Amino acid sequence: MTSPEVPFSQAAENNKGPILQVLQQHCQAPGTLLEIGAGTGQHAAWLSAQLPHLQWQPSDVAENLPAIRHWLSQSPNPAKAPLALDVTDQWPSGPFDYLFTANTFHIMAQSLVAHCIAEGCQRLSPKGVFMVYGPFNYDGQFTSDSNRQFEGWLKATDAQRGIRDKEWVEQEFARHGRQCLTDHAMPANNRVLVFG
Repeated sequence: MTSPEVPFSQAAENNKGPILQVLQQHCQAPGTLLEIGAGTGQHAAWLSAQLPHLQWQPSDVAENLPAIRHWLSQSPNPAKAPLALDVTDQWPSGPFDYLFTANTFHIMAQSLVAHCIAEGCQRLSPKGVFMVYGPFNYDGQFTSDSNRQFEGWLKATDAQRGIRDKEWVEQEFARHGRQCLTDHAMPANNRVLVFG
């Protein structure tokens, strides 16, 4: 890939530090981590280098794997080669000690979010944690004007996209025996919800 072809996410660059602080709290024990929807691969490359005690397994739809491989090749890091993962298709068997996903729940249709939670929880070790970064609504209300505007953009792009209600996400996890352990406030009106 040449430089103009390499996907770059400014948001991933901006939020990697705050996300690392949360992961350092919840991923202290050595273990396996499956990243769902690794996107450009920036998080996989940088976060795995900061957390070398984790076996970091990035995954995404097949068309995004070249970008992830590129980012992983740019710096020393312990991340594994990315796996092709469509949430509706075959998942790696696991079990995983940690699951992490950033900025995916508002991109997927709500039915796919529910499917992702179900499949992820099945592959999570009994004491494992599932960490979800992104914007969320509370009691059906937007937490900021910028999130309200972002929702409008999402719906204009695809009517099935949208910022999910935290309470609905909690209900879906509860159906699979997992509860919200922590709700971390993050920059730019985002959160990290930690389920275990």
